[in-house]
Amino acid sequence: MFTGIITDQGNIRTLDQRGDLRARIGCGYDMAGVDMGASIACDGVCLTVVGIGPDWFEVDVSAETVSKSNLDLWEAGRVVNLERALKVGDELGGHIVSGHVDGVAEVIAVKDEGDSTRVTLRAPDALARYVAPKGSVALNGVSLTVNEVDGCDFGINFIPHTKEVTTWGRVALGDRVNLEIDTLARYVARLREWG
Repeated sequence: MFTGIITDQGNIRTLDQRGDLRARIGCGYDMAGVDMGASIACDGVCLTVVGIGPDWFEVDVSAETVSKSNLDLWEAGRVVNLERALKVGDELGGHIVSGHVDGVAEVIAVKDEGDSTRVTLRAPDALARYVAPKGSVALNGVSLTVNEVDGCDFGINFIPHTKEVTTWGRVALGDRVNLEIDTLARYVARLREWG
């Protein structure tokens, strides 16, 4: 379980295609405090630590995960958003994020508005109904508030702090980003199906 509040930006150091994809990710975490088997969200995808070094960790990424996310774009040198798993007593500053990506959204417009940046994204048809104005989404692991919705398109405003401490400061037209819809929206829609 995560909050969508990014605590580090890591970089992909190596990728090794075995039975699964093995990624080594450099980070600023104190790795002495990270256990084997711990969960770390990498660009919003909950992954299990399978190797630890002084300033890096390794994860295995299944073909299923690659097919449902933008991890097919990973290459050495890519910067990714990182968040350690929520611990009892931690501040819940964002919203409840599972790290189970629902699909990939595409950046279709980027416009600076003052010091902030307005980004318009297009959600997959099957997920668009879960995105609501003033609701929450996680994009590449970042907890964000939706400004407006128009069909499959929705807008997000990125303040300077968010652009500085996450990869959203590098956003570009055409980017494919991991989209996790709000858990509450998912359950409300499921209940309505049974109603």
